[in-house]
Amino acid sequence: KEPGVAVNGLIFDPGAAEFYKGDPTLGWQYEALSGALPLGFDESHAHVQPTGKYHYHGLPTLLMGDLKVQADHHSPQVGWAADGFPIYALYGFSDPNNRESQVVEMTASYRLKPGKRPTANGQPGGRYDGTFTADYTYTAGAGSLDECNGTWTATPDHPEGTYAYFLTRHYPFVPRCVKGRVDPAMVVPPIGIPPIGTTRR
Repeated sequence: KEPGVAVNGLIFDPGAAEFYKGDPTLGWQYEALSGALPLGFDESHAHVQPTGKYHYHGLPTLLMGDLKVQADHHSPQVGWAADGFPIYALYGFSDPNNRESQVVEMTASYRLKPGKRPTANGQPGGRYDGTFTADYTYTAGAGSLDECNGTWTATPDHPEGTYAYFLTRHYPFVPRCVKGRVDPAMVVPPIGIPPIGTTRR
């Protein structure tokens, strides 16, 4: 769950610090972008922490505009994950092995759980509606991306293919895990760009 960094130097840090009843031991972390709490997000799905750190929880709208992210073109690189692999926004190739294939919106493979949350032992109850991160479950193949919101694919920057992460319109919005080895510089606020990562296809 280490963050990534955008090409403008700002951090991707999707997790909220707030928990149900203020108790992390219950395991119900609020999903920052659910709207359940007034966290003061701006149009780029970002806000400032008490420490003064401005960071992204979702699609960096203004940055994407500056980089000219468009639905009919593969996304330009918008950042680097903590393991050094590239991050793109929304749009990739329909065939990961073919840079001439149609550009499509990449989709996450998380879905809301059916039914209701437990109520025993101080748990919140209510329907799984996205208020909490635990309302979602990963369903392999439900979207075009894996559990870390990534996939192995050719990109304009890596014609021979690379593992790459994508920011998505729906949960988890920003990757919540990484596939490669985390660069130690990314465990704390990073300085510069992490080295290119390595993982298996």
